[in-house]
Amino acid sequence: MTEKRAARDQRARFEALARVVAEPLHRYLLRRAEPDQVDDVLAETLLVLWRRIEDVPGLDTAPVPAPDPDAVLPWCYGVARGCLANARRADRRRRSLLERLTWTANTAAGVAEPADADHTALHTALAQLRALDREIVQLWAYEELTPSRIAEVTGLTANEENSEATIFDAGTHQAFGAPAK
Repeated sequence: MTEKRAARDQRARFEALARVVAEPLHRYLLRRAEPDQVDDVLAETLLVLWRRIEDVPGLDTAPVPAPDPDAVLPWCYGVARGCLANARRADRRRRSLLERLTWTANTAAGVAEPADADHTALHTALAQLRALDREIVQLWAYEELTPSRIAEVTGLTANEENSEATIFDAGTHQAFGAPAK
């Protein structure tokens, strides 16, 4: 196979993958990222998918019309999760630098930041969960993934994911104001 043909096949595989995963990944990121970060994180995710096209589980080596979403999406959600974590770390570093610069420029006492007026009971309850627990709930509720697919996204085994679900079950019921089972 010539290099040109291999490059063309790789591009066809990526385009088929992107057609299947772009919209679900966009929805996934809309629920987890700041609105101004979504497009950038999605672009970074697609770039990682392009670079690691050979590593995508469930994607055949030959160009196909459409890969099976159930086979490729969990891995792609994991990639998006990592890209979002990187974006959040970068954002924290930028904010920290801005705060230090502001504090240095202003010798007076710091001004309290305004409260976020958009919090709902759901977001408050989700915020009370540990990060992994929150991710598991969101993958189950928003992405409608099965425990085995959730385990694949989070890097846990299905048994660990089920154990995590059991551990935080009572806390979740308490946070959402429902009686524990």
